[in-house]
Amino acid sequence: MKAVIDESKLHHQHKEVIVQALKKDTYANHLGIQLIEVGEGSAIAELNTETHMLNAHGTLHGAVTFAIADYVFAAACNSCGRTAVALSNTINYMAAGKEGALVRATAEEVKKNYRTAWYTIKVESDGELIATMDATAYRLDHYFVPVEE
Repeated sequence: MKAVIDESKLHHQHKEVIVQALKKDTYANHLGIQLIEVGEGSAIAELNTETHMLNAHGTLHGAVTFAIADYVFAAACNSCGRTAVALSNTINYMAAGKEGALVRATAEEVKKNYRTAWYTIKVESDGELIATMDATAYRLDHYFVPVEE
């Protein structure tokens, strides 16, 4: 039988290593997304919108909104050093992000068990709620930080 691993302890012991691993996301870096905070099962990221991120209507492209939501989801579900990947997500677009706005996304863990975890994500543009996402992660057996078993 496998030993139970204290993931809360892993988060606190290896937080800097975890944060540095999450900051290596090349697509998030390409977009200019900045990881602001990583907590145990939570994350916050920000993005300054630029002209090349706009759609034909002159508002923030939905793919950019999705990308920052997905990034904080990934950060939150990997925040304890255990590799997790997306199983599903549903995004609801409520308003358009604006050019030059600061977009901020927050992810919060709702529940997790050994194999799956559920998250809610909010995306705001200059403080206005523009999207929400419900996401489910699949938790692999692999840890990307040292684990004592």
